Amino acid sequence: MPVFPEEPEIHESLPGPGVPFPRESDAQALRTPATGSATTSAPSTTTTTAAVPVPGPRPAPPRPAPPRADRPGPQPRPGQIPKPGPRRPAPAPEPQPAVQRPAARQPEVQLVAAAAADALDRADEAVDRLLESGRNPGDILVLTVGDAHPWQQHELTFGEERYWAQLTEGGDVFYADAALNRPARREAVVLVVNGGSADRVAQAYTEALGHAVALLVVCGDAGPAATAAAGASADRSVPA
Repeated sequence: MPVFPEEPEIHESLPGPGVPFPRESDAQALRTPATGSATTSAPSTTTTTAAVPVPGPRPAPPRPAPPRADRPGPQPRPGQIPKPGPRRPAPAPEPQPAVQRPAARQPEVQLVAAAAADALDRADEAVDRLLESGRNPGDILVLTVGDAHPWQQHELTFGEERYWAQLTEGGDVFYADAALNRPARREAVVLVVNGGSADRVAQAYTEALGHAVALLVVCGDAGPAATAAAGASADRSVPA
């Protein structure tokens, strides 16, 4: 036969649910046993289960406070700002000593004694010596006071344009008249005194000095100015 679970014992003295007690004192008397009574009620076999708290949602961690915008610090009061005073004038620059540039060095002057008829030959020999000493052909300029040098006459046969182009190119010895009115500067200049008046010779000598950079060789008599310049150059070349 089926086994039914044991039902809890119900006391008949207790009213059922929903039935009020006749008096409040009766209800109190039923709940509290009388003092000194020998009779005690049997313990109830009903097991009371303690209520287990149901875990709820965990509290969220506290949110960090939003960073505050940097507030500008206190501005200086008008009384704290120093008032601009009169500016001190900048010291005047000290005068620099004038730089003395050395005077332009005059070219060395060499004299080759020769009559007017032999001046061209002495000039060709001077050119050969310059080339043998290491001078480049483009560093030599030959100027004639009298008749034109044979090489100048030969180059002019190809036209003046080609003739003056050689002066610009500077690749070879250039032969021209002493009255050269074009800019020309060469390391060595050979002046051929093969004619002309004393005034023209003196002027040719002065212009030849302007064309020479380092050396002027005078073949013939160029006057007292050339003689004095040659003597000064000799004195400079002799060690003291």
